[in-house]
Amino acid sequence: MESTKSNLVWSQRLNIRWSDMDANGHVNNAAFFTYFEQTRIEWLQSIAAQTTPDGHGPVVKKASCTYILPVSHPATLELKLYAGKPGRTSFPTYSEVWTTSASPEKVAEGEAIMVWVHRDTGKPQPVPEFLRRLMPE
Repeated sequence: MESTKSNLVWSQRLNIRWSDMDANGHVNNAAFFTYFEQTRIEWLQSIAAQTTPDGHGPVVKKASCTYILPVSHPATLELKLYAGKPGRTSFPTYSEVWTTSASPEKVAEGEAIMVWVHRDTGKPQPVPEFLRRLMPE
């Protein structure tokens, strides 16, 4: 993960839901993508960037997750979101999921490539300047 070349833009805590568990007794792999999505959406909402007045906004082009340690209910997780260096129409985000125990451990990390698009046409648009200012150069 490239979080060392990125800016921490959002952090939040999340309680694992019982429905996040799988038959093996730990958080299902698909739940981590929901955690990443929730964190990205809350960050974008906090900076009024989910959809701009001109009808532009981000969509996920690619997403991945690396699972490091299993985690089970009940637990509270800390999710950290980093934004990387933007291209003309896209930017990477990196996510980390940590336990909140006395000795926190990283349990997963992920990456998503976001493309800024016009909502009506679906065509890529330049990443807006207000968003670029939050990212490394």
